[in-house]
Amino acid sequence: MSEQDDRAESERDGRPTGDDGVRRVLAVFAHPDDIDFGAAGTVAAWTDAGIEVAYVLVTRGDAGGFDDTPRAEMPKIREAEQKAAAAAVGVHEVHFLDGYPDGAVYVTHQLRRDITRQIRRFRPDRVLTNSPVRSWSMLGGPSHPDHQAVGQATTYAVYPDARNPFAHPELLAEEGLAAWTVPEVWYSGVPEPDHFVDITDTFDRKIAALRSHASQLPDPDAIVGGLRERFGAQAERAGMPPGRIAEAFRIAK
Repeated sequence: MSEQDDRAESERDGRPTGDDGVRRVLAVFAHPDDIDFGAAGTVAAWTDAGIEVAYVLVTRGDAGGFDDTPRAEMPKIREAEQKAAAAAVGVHEVHFLDGYPDGAVYVTHQLRRDITRQIRRFRPDRVLTNSPVRSWSMLGGPSHPDHQAVGQATTYAVYPDARNPFAHPELLAEEGLAAWTVPEVWYSGVPEPDHFVDITDTFDRKIAALRSHASQLPDPDAIVGGLRERFGAQAERAGMPPGRIAEAFRIAK
């Protein structure tokens, strides 16, 4: 079997690929709870394997919620929820960017610089982020415009910005942040995934992380049931045995 065939077989049965040299993963997402809906089971598997994972949230989710919680209180609530959710899957470093309101995130030079700053600071071997491509099969979920903007801005921060010493020169001159090359990017919420991770053993921790986002879940039990069905279907799509649960990604290198 060729190396390419072996990799393909590994992806089909859900074994992680390429993790031998991965020590740090930086997850960059638009809102609190994005990571937990799409990738918390995989993150839990990574931290269990000794990989250090850090989160960067572009917004504090101030436009979220379902009740009459005062809008001024929502950012603080959601920040606390995300930190609790991160701890449930073994992540203890959570950063929130300033200046990006929920629902009004665009691909700007400033956003690219702010994400580049986090990449150069953390120096990850892998970046995990929102899909920059909308799904034409659904109106909601991963197709939120903030998700696409963050996915695009993060892609541009990975290449060319973070690796180019002449991009955002103030990061080096004023903050001492040297250029850094990220070997690969994993996209969550993509319409056409090419990699599936078996999260059956970490699904309970994914659900614990999601339940931390109480301000966003009017009926948590219904959400859990729907996710079990959704991620079970993804495992079936990947050719995994019945009863398995999988998260799906697309990988760019």
